[in-house]
Amino acid sequence: MLNRLWLLFAQAVTILIAVWFVLITLKPEWLAGTNVTTIVDSVTLKESDDVSSPNPGSYHEAVKKSMPAVVNIFTSKSTKQPLARKDKNKKSDPFNQFFFGDTPDAEPISSLGSGVIVSPEGVILTNHHVVSDADEIEIALADGRKLKAKIIGSDPETDIAVLKIDAKQLPNPITLGNVNSVHVGDVVLAIGNPFGVGETVTSGIVSAMGRDHVGINTFENFIQTDAAINPGNSGGALIDTRGNLIGINTAIYSNSGGSMGIGFAIPINLAKQVMESILKTGSVTRGWIGVEPQNLSPEIAKSIGLPQNTHGVIISGVLEGGPADRANLKPGDVLISLNNESIKDVRDLLNKVAGIEPGTAVNCKIIRKEKEISLSIKISKRPKP
Repeated sequence: MLNRLWLLFAQAVTILIAVWFVLITLKPEWLAGTNVTTIVDSVTLKESDDVSSPNPGSYHEAVKKSMPAVVNIFTSKSTKQPLARKDKNKKSDPFNQFFFGDTPDAEPISSLGSGVIVSPEGVILTNHHVVSDADEIEIALADGRKLKAKIIGSDPETDIAVLKIDAKQLPNPITLGNVNSVHVGDVVLAIGNPFGVGETVTSGIVSAMGRDHVGINTFENFIQTDAAINPGNSGGALIDTRGNLIGINTAIYSNSGGSMGIGFAIPINLAKQVMESILKTGSVTRGWIGVEPQNLSPEIAKSIGLPQNTHGVIISGVLEGGPADRANLKPGDVLISLNNESIKDVRDLLNKVAGIEPGTAVNCKIIRKEKEISLSIKISKRPKP
């Protein structure tokens, strides 16, 4: 009797499961009824009233204004070394040339970077190291066009290069900002072509201003930022939240090759000064006096009998026949001012002298054997590095 009841129960359950399976497969709405519609309505995303308006706090307008002026730069150059043979014991014959690469043809090397269009005539600012020694330079615009570019001039001591492209209907040039309005803590955006993935925008803040002694360039006055700058970003734009260009991205501090939150950009005032000089004369002319200066530390000042708070630089070497030598500046002298402007350190002296027109006579004050002396130095043109 129990076996018969169990058999009937099992058959009934099996039939119910089969019916349920058929219904859930073919007619699921019979089981869910209006509940399915209610659930779908509750999770449906409704469109915004104005899909074109950016979200609160967005930097879309700044990027929209400036990104079309940022270009990708592709360079190529040939090595002078022939391709290496796989077997040095093989003789140079056509067979070996074909199979082992023993050929005088040079192996091409490619690199990439970024640049910024700064004039309607197609003038582009980028880094010197992006285009140095390049045989060919190709510019990729934001609209996909690719154009050949030529170098107008470059300045390795600030790592600035000026390129030129010729094309119709170029994107609107970027608007140059004012570095004096940039402060530590301001939000900035870096635009470039990192790792060749295409135009990319990263954001951060200004971490420091006037950063020098980095050891990258001869003349340094960097904007430091934590906006991610990676390989390929070099020469790209650092903009403020209004879309104005405030710097040219140039380098990162990294142990791995990727961004570690310390990036450096050349301020636009310095880049503009170099660009204008290159466009006018084809090069950058700087002043030079021919000395080897050294920072005056408190220990050095004390050792030569000066107060430890003395500001200036100590001259450790003077180029024979140079401007300083002709002015009777000697090793061991402490240079404390130039044209009545105090000298803080070696970097300050270098920048002040570089900004003086060659041929100009300047008054300087030195301390020699604990006595203050005034000298006149005629500035010469700084030799090429």
